[in-house]
Amino acid sequence: MSPLPLTGERTVPGIAREQYWFARHEAVYEWLAPRCTGATILEAGSGEGYGADLLRQAGARVVALDYDEQAITHSARTYPLPHVRGNLAALPVGRVDALVSLQVIEHLWDLRGFLREVRRVADWTCLSTPNRLTFSPGLSRGRKPTNPFHVEEFDSEQLRDLLHDAGFRDVTILGLQHGARLAQRPALIAEQIDAALSGHWPAELETFVAGVTTADFTMTADLDTCLDLVVLAS
Repeated sequence: MSPLPLTGERTVPGIAREQYWFARHEAVYEWLAPRCTGATILEAGSGEGYGADLLRQAGARVVALDYDEQAITHSARTYPLPHVRGNLAALPVGRVDALVSLQVIEHLWDLRGFLREVRRVADWTCLSTPNRLTFSPGLSRGRKPTNPFHVEEFDSEQLRDLLHDAGFRDVTILGLQHGARLAQRPALIAEQIDAALSGHWPAELETFVAGVTTADFTMTADLDTCLDLVVLAS
């Protein structure tokens, strides 16, 4: 089975030059997986499907949901999970224990509507999204991000307020950060962006990126300097 093509909106496994971004996403799934054991999970915006399958392997009962027909078809052919094609603004499911949606909410036009749907169907939720303060430094709240695939980017206070407005009362926000090895290379993200834009990847950089794993990331309570915000809410 050939990998699902990159679109700029999703991360897929098996691409050496994308391994940093893939491992950065997968690290949150690995952190979350023990919390999902035995639970019925809806992954909203499941993309390629690797994350939903990781949660399944951890002992969760997982339904993968995505609106993109190519993505949901690929995932259904690749992973032994129930799959549903549907709109995140009107979730086509009944009650579940939890809804997981990682690196999705920054793409949604009606985030408030989505969060109300999450509250309607799930007892608790885990969300992740790039931290606007570090992903787009200088970008003010509500302004259109430079990233053409992002509708809006958020800081931790915004997310907390949005979740409270949707009816969630117990909200915990953590941050995903570089571990010690990646912290020694502070320009790593900029190096990758420059290489991708120019089409020239220095051999040393390509080798380094291909060797990034989930162990290169850690959770932090520092929400001002973290890379991604990770929310648990009920």
